This record gives sequence, C-alpha cells and structure tokens, in this order.
Amino acid sequence: MSEYIPEKWVVVKLKTKNTLTYKVFANWYGGYLNGDSWKLNSGIKAVSESEHYYLFEGFSGSIYKCFKNNYGMNMYGSGVIQDIIKKAEEFDGKIEIMPEDTKWLDLKYE
Repeated sequence: MSEYIPEKWVVVKLKTKNTLTYKVFANWYGGYLNGDSWKLNSGIKAVSESEHYYLFEGFSGSIYKCFKNNYGMNMYGSGVIQDIIKKAEEFDGKIEIMPEDTKWLDLKYE
C-alpha cells in the first residue's frame, strides 16, 4: 500500500454509459531539478476525515492524504486535467471537477 500527500488536489467525476467513478487528481510542485507532477488515483473506494485532511482510499489500496485547505490545482495540473477532459469527450465519456464544498463522506463510491 502506498500513501501519497499531494500539495494540491481535486476530485474528478468520470461518467461513461455504464460507469460512474470518482478519482483523486493530485498535484505536486517541482523543485530546482524536477518539474511539477500529477497522479490520478485508481478510483475512490472509501473516504475518512480528520480535522485537517481527508484520507481517500483507492481501489488499488493506495491512500491519498489530502489536506482540506489545499483543494485546487497548480497551473501544470490544470493544463493536464483539461487535456484529459477533452480526450474523454472523444470516447463519449465525461469528466468534471467536483466543487470544493462537496460532502466527500456522503458520496457513494461503490
């Protein structure tokens, strides 16, 4: 099991004819030697909450520890997700970025 702690994050909803899946889209800022990076989890299986962060458990078993005050994307991540949204439309899928005030514990993930 891997744990990821993104510097910025959003949840995206992926819809196709037969499926509805929520995923964490995580962003990290690069440093002097590395560029910015991103990761899309395998799909949210469960969510728990603490005072400062959410723990999103993925279908692969990975955990994303997402701080509540860090909802959003860096510029690099924003460009990447827009490309992913366009590609999904080519295959009759729809991806939307969920609003920050979504009640993550109330959504049905499975």
